Parts: sequence; structure tokens; C-alpha cells
Amino acid sequence: MSALDTLASKLAEDTIKAQKELGDERIFMEVSAVLGASSQSLEEAYLMEVRIRMSEEKGRAFLVNKVKTARAAAAAKTETPK
Repeated sequence: MSALDTLASKLAEDTIKAQKELGDERIFMEVSAVLGASSQSLEEAYLMEVRIRMSEEKGRAFLVNKVKTARAAAAAKTETPK
């Protein structure tokens, strides 16, 4: 992993933590603007890392909800008297 990738990954991780703590899921755009003013390469790598993490979180939440719904439906079937 290059220094660029390492820095972008760590900054993306820290940004997402800050977004959750502050309740503002658009902070990554502000950080991106700051990066873009001095390093387009770091900005692009950072945005890719943020998008990957945010997408993974959404995908995981979808999967967890899908499994919960299926388990609840299965439990309701087995609990329903015949």
C-alpha cells in the first residue's frame, strides 16, 4: 500500500467517525475540498476510500435488516397455531 493510499484510508476512517460523532454525514465533502486545494491525487484517493466505507455500511445495514426480517417471518410461522 502506498503512502497516498495509507493516508487516504486513515483520513477516510477518521472522517466517518467524526461524521457519526457530530451527526453530519457530509463532512467528507468539506475535507475533500480542503484536500483538493493542495493535492488532487490525495483528494481522489480519499473520496474513493470514503465511498467504499459508506457503501459497505449501507450494504451491511441492508443485509442485517434482510436477515432480521426473514428470521422474524420464520419465527412467526412456527409460533402461529394451526
